[in-house]
Formats: sequence, structure tokens, C-alpha cells
Amino acid sequence: MKKLILFIAIVIFCGTSAATAQTDTVKNRKLVEADINPEFPGGPDSMFAFLYRIIKYPKKAIRKNITGVVCAGFVVEKDGQISNVKILRDIGGGCGKEVLRVINAMPKWKPGIFNGEPVRTEFVLPITFNLESNVSEEHDREFLQNTCGEY
Repeated sequence: MKKLILFIAIVIFCGTSAATAQTDTVKNRKLVEADINPEFPGGPDSMFAFLYRIIKYPKKAIRKNITGVVCAGFVVEKDGQISNVKILRDIGGGCGKEVLRVINAMPKWKPGIFNGEPVRTEFVLPITFNLESNVSEEHDREFLQNTCGEY
């Protein structure tokens, strides 16, 4: 019997991680390019642990054998809060909705830093849903390096 495994792979700053203040705004507040990127509390390993613990593969996606990468974008505010969460690429079956739920449940991040000050920074997070048990996390990371590049 095929094991159900959810592979969550993230590529920090896949695609556009920060936008320059001159060109992009979200809700009329400037986004700037950070010298130091925002970070989930405890770093990437803690984010992997959080995602593995909280995310649930949607039953509809399991029934329909839906797999693939959901890309979500959000802003890490100056105080570390997550805002403006949106799905940039969805695969259906409730996977995008689940990613929204999980990102909205995240704790405050360490904000991006520019010139020694916290700044609002855009972040793109790809999450892979995979029903196969023979795909490694390393393979997922390599695959995702170019997945959300157009966003």
C-alpha cells in the first residue's frame, strides 16, 4: 500500500523575496529590499518542523491524487507579523486553502533588516504536496529552486 507522505520543501526567497521601495507597495505601504532577510523564529529547521507538525494533506486532494507545489506570497511586517497572504500558484483539491491556513497560523517572524532597521519584506514560500513515499527531501529542494521564479 502506498504510504501517504507530505513533503514540504521550501526555498527561502524563491523568486522575488523583497521588492524595492521605488516600485512595489502592498496596501500603499512601501516594501524595501532587506540587507538581512526575514526569518521564521529558530530558522529554516524550525519552520520545517512547524510545517510538518501543522499541515494536513486535504482529503479531497488525496482522493483525486493531487500532487504538486503550492506557492504562497506574504509580507513580513516590521514587527514580524505576517500579512497580505495570497496564493500565487495552486494545485487544487484544497491544498491552497490549507497553505493559507498554515501561514496564517505562523508565529511572528524576525523581520527583514535594512540599514539596521526592521522593514516590511515580501516573502514567497513554495510547499510541495506529494503522495509518493520514494521522493527525498533533497530532491524536493532541488526541484523547487526554480518553481516559483516567475512570481
